[in-house]
Amino acid sequence: MVITKGKVVSLTYTLRDGRGEIFEHTDVPISYLHGSGEGLFEKIENALEGLEVGGSVDIELTPAEGFGEHDPALTFTDDIANVPPEYQHVGAEVEAENEQGETVRFVVTAIADGKLTVDANHPLAGQTVRFAVTVQAIRDATPEEQRLGQLTSPLH
Repeated sequence: MVITKGKVVSLTYTLRDGRGEIFEHTDVPISYLHGSGEGLFEKIENALEGLEVGGSVDIELTPAEGFGEHDPALTFTDDIANVPPEYQHVGAEVEAENEQGETVRFVVTAIADGKLTVDANHPLAGQTVRFAVTVQAIRDATPEEQRLGQLTSPLH
Protein backbone atom coordinates (compact mmCIF):
# COMPACT_ATOMS: atom_id res chain seq x y z
CA MET A 1 0.00 0.00 0.00
CA VAL A 2 1.29 3.49 -0.82
CA ILE A 3 0.42 6.88 0.59
CA THR A 4 -2.32 8.59 -1.42
CA LYS A 5 -5.23 10.86 -0.57
CA GLY A 6 -7.65 9.17 1.81
CA LYS A 7 -5.06 6.94 3.49
CA VAL A 8 -4.38 7.10 7.21
CA VAL A 9 -0.64 7.30 7.69
CA SER A 10 1.27 6.57 10.86
CA LEU A 11 4.75 8.03 11.17
CA THR A 12 7.62 8.77 13.50
CA TYR A 13 9.84 11.81 13.21
CA THR A 14 12.76 13.82 14.48
CA LEU A 15 12.57 17.61 14.34
CA ARG A 16 15.81 19.59 14.39
CA ASP A 17 15.97 23.31 15.11
CA GLY A 18 17.92 25.94 13.18
CA ARG A 19 21.15 24.91 14.93
CA GLY A 20 20.66 21.26 13.96
CA GLU A 21 19.87 20.20 17.52
CA ILE A 22 17.00 17.80 18.21
CA PHE A 23 13.98 19.85 19.29
CA GLU A 24 11.46 17.01 19.27
CA HIS A 25 11.56 13.28 18.59
CA THR A 26 8.94 10.56 18.68
CA ASP A 27 9.25 6.81 18.47
CA VAL A 28 5.53 6.50 19.21
CA PRO A 29 3.80 6.81 15.82
CA ILE A 30 1.42 9.67 15.18
CA SER A 31 -1.32 9.38 12.56
CA TYR A 32 -2.96 11.75 10.12
CA LEU A 33 -5.39 11.57 7.19
CA HIS A 34 -3.38 12.13 4.02
CA GLY A 35 -4.80 14.84 1.78
CA SER A 36 -6.95 16.40 4.50
CA GLY A 37 -4.68 19.41 4.92
CA GLU A 38 -4.79 18.89 8.70
CA GLY A 39 -2.08 17.83 11.10
CA LEU A 40 0.98 18.01 8.87
CA PHE A 41 2.95 20.72 7.13
CA GLU A 42 2.04 20.80 3.42
CA LYS A 43 5.62 20.32 2.21
CA ILE A 44 6.02 17.18 4.35
CA GLU A 45 2.67 15.78 3.26
CA ASN A 46 3.59 16.33 -0.40
CA ALA A 47 6.97 14.60 0.09
CA LEU A 48 5.26 11.56 1.66
CA GLU A 49 2.92 11.06 -1.32
CA GLY A 50 3.60 7.69 -2.96
CA LEU A 51 5.80 6.25 -0.19
CA GLU A 52 5.31 2.79 1.32
CA VAL A 53 5.74 1.56 4.89
CA GLY A 54 9.40 1.99 5.83
CA GLY A 55 9.85 4.92 3.44
CA SER A 56 11.38 8.08 4.79
CA VAL A 57 12.00 11.70 3.88
CA ASP A 58 14.26 14.39 5.24
CA ILE A 59 12.65 17.77 4.64
CA GLU A 60 13.87 21.30 5.33
CA LEU A 61 11.19 23.87 6.13
CA THR A 62 11.83 27.60 5.96
CA PRO A 63 10.01 29.77 8.49
CA ALA A 64 7.32 30.50 5.87
CA GLU A 65 6.81 26.75 5.30
CA GLY A 66 6.99 25.80 8.95
CA PHE A 67 6.53 27.71 12.18
CA GLY A 68 6.39 31.24 10.74
CA GLU A 69 8.56 34.27 11.19
CA HIS A 70 9.27 35.57 14.68
CA ASP A 71 6.70 38.33 15.35
CA PRO A 72 8.04 41.01 17.71
CA ALA A 73 4.44 42.08 18.41
CA LEU A 74 4.01 38.79 20.32
CA THR A 75 6.83 39.63 22.76
CA PHE A 76 6.09 41.73 25.85
CA THR A 77 8.25 43.10 28.66
CA ASP A 78 6.94 44.35 32.01
CA ASP A 79 8.21 45.11 35.50
CA ILE A 80 8.71 41.83 37.31
CA ALA A 81 6.75 43.29 40.25
CA ASN A 82 3.61 43.18 38.05
CA VAL A 83 3.98 39.42 37.49
CA PRO A 84 2.73 36.81 40.00
CA PRO A 85 5.62 35.02 41.76
CA GLU A 86 4.82 31.61 40.24
CA TYR A 87 5.68 33.02 36.78
CA GLN A 88 8.90 34.78 37.78
CA HIS A 89 11.31 32.27 36.23
CA VAL A 90 12.56 31.65 32.70
CA GLY A 91 10.55 28.87 31.06
CA ALA A 92 7.34 29.56 33.00
CA GLU A 93 4.25 29.27 30.82
CA VAL A 94 1.39 31.72 31.12
CA GLU A 95 -1.95 31.45 29.35
CA ALA A 96 -3.98 34.55 28.59
CA GLU A 97 -7.02 35.36 26.52
CA ASN A 98 -6.78 37.81 23.61
CA GLU A 99 -9.45 40.24 22.40
CA GLN A 100 -11.00 37.50 20.20
CA GLY A 101 -11.42 35.19 23.21
CA GLU A 102 -8.66 32.84 22.04
CA THR A 103 -6.23 31.34 24.54
CA VAL A 104 -2.64 32.42 23.89
CA ARG A 105 0.34 30.70 25.52
CA PHE A 106 3.28 32.88 26.57
CA VAL A 107 6.65 31.62 27.77
CA VAL A 108 8.91 33.66 30.03
CA THR A 109 12.06 34.04 27.94
CA ALA A 110 14.14 36.53 29.93
CA ILE A 111 14.44 38.25 33.30
CA ALA A 112 16.89 41.12 33.64
CA ASP A 113 17.16 44.48 35.38
CA GLY A 114 13.80 44.06 37.15
CA LYS A 115 12.02 43.30 33.87
CA LEU A 116 10.38 40.08 32.71
CA THR A 117 9.87 39.22 29.02
CA VAL A 118 7.25 36.80 27.69
CA ASP A 119 6.94 35.54 24.12
CA ALA A 120 3.88 34.00 22.41
CA ASN A 121 5.78 33.01 19.27
CA HIS A 122 6.33 29.30 18.65
CA PRO A 123 9.82 28.43 19.97
CA LEU A 124 10.89 27.59 16.38
CA ALA A 125 9.46 30.76 14.81
CA GLY A 126 12.01 32.39 12.52
CA GLN A 127 14.08 29.22 12.15
CA THR A 128 14.67 26.92 9.20
CA VAL A 129 14.04 23.43 10.60
CA ARG A 130 14.49 19.82 9.42
CA PHE A 131 12.05 16.95 9.79
CA ALA A 132 13.26 13.37 9.35
CA VAL A 133 10.05 11.36 8.90
CA THR A 134 9.60 7.58 8.60
CA VAL A 135 6.36 5.87 7.54
CA GLN A 136 5.35 3.20 10.07
CA ALA A 137 1.92 2.10 8.79
CA ILE A 138 -0.72 2.92 6.17
CA ARG A 139 -4.40 1.99 6.09
CA ASP A 140 -7.53 3.02 4.21
CA ALA A 141 -9.55 5.75 5.90
CA THR A 142 -13.00 4.74 7.04
CA PRO A 143 -15.97 6.27 5.19
CA GLU A 144 -16.64 8.45 8.26
CA GLU A 145 -13.03 9.68 8.36
CA GLN A 146 -13.21 10.53 4.66
CA ARG A 147 -16.52 12.37 5.17
CA LEU A 148 -15.23 14.31 8.21
CA GLY A 149 -11.71 14.87 6.85
CA GLN A 150 -10.19 13.74 10.15
CA LEU A 151 -9.32 10.62 12.09
CA THR A 152 -12.02 8.93 14.12
CA SER A 153 -10.45 5.53 14.80
CA PRO A 154 -7.02 4.22 15.75
CA LEU A 155 -4.49 3.10 13.16
CA HIS A 156 -4.91 -0.66 13.66
